[in-house]
Amino acid sequence: MSLNLNHVVLAGHLTRAPEVKLIGGNQRRVAVFAIAVNRRWKTPEGETKEEAAFIDCEAWGRTAELTGQYLTKGSPVYAEGRLKLDAWQDKDGQRRSRLKVVIDTIQFLSRPGDRPKTADGQSEAPSGEPANEVLLPASAEEEPPF
Repeated sequence: MSLNLNHVVLAGHLTRAPEVKLIGGNQRRVAVFAIAVNRRWKTPEGETKEEAAFIDCEAWGRTAELTGQYLTKGSPVYAEGRLKLDAWQDKDGQRRSRLKVVIDTIQFLSRPGDRPKTADGQSEAPSGEPANEVLLPASAEEEPPF
């Protein structure tokens, strides 16, 4: 029996604001960002240690649009997706690769009142921001097949 599973779950904070781009002839929308996730543990001596991992991510379609619209650097999120390995050859002919997570579902973990304030006292996020909204990829938002 062969069992394959490619499912990633992340809970952390955005390290930078999402960069939203239109790609290809059909102008598909993609948001590129990174999520910082922390790991804490105790050593055998009882000392608490912590390390951070910075995970490159991308979201597509409606998820990309809403991610770019409502999330900023430092936004807490819960995200699910799959690993994807990009491989290419650089200008010197060296093979390069990068592992990233293609986000299928993302949940905003902060509410509008939780956002940092700007100098004029306004929330950094746009008004009417959804709180704790789960976003689905464009394919999941279509009508069910039955």
